[in-house]
Amino acid sequence: MIIFGTRGYAYQLAILTFVCGNCGNPAAHTLRKYVTKFTLFFIPLFPVSTKFRTQCTFCGGEHQVPKEQAEAMLAQPAAQQSGAAQQHHHHQG
Repeated sequence: MIIFGTRGYAYQLAILTFVCGNCGNPAAHTLRKYVTKFTLFFIPLFPVSTKFRTQCTFCGGEHQVPKEQAEAMLAQPAAQQSGAAQQHHHHQG
């Protein structure tokens, strides 16, 4: 009997401050990477999907962001993060 499936992993990448697209407050947001991996006998072998999401620490609202935007958010100096990060207002329900 072969046992296989998937398992999800969450990694916190950064805490960024910008205006929330959900509540409109300037607040800290956690940037997380969610990876779903294929498992065989409960051993994770390779990723099958990767998603990036930000979550507002004020209202709890979450927004999915493209990989390129998440990488750009991580690469920017702290002084510029608040302005550039505001451009993602895609609400995932």
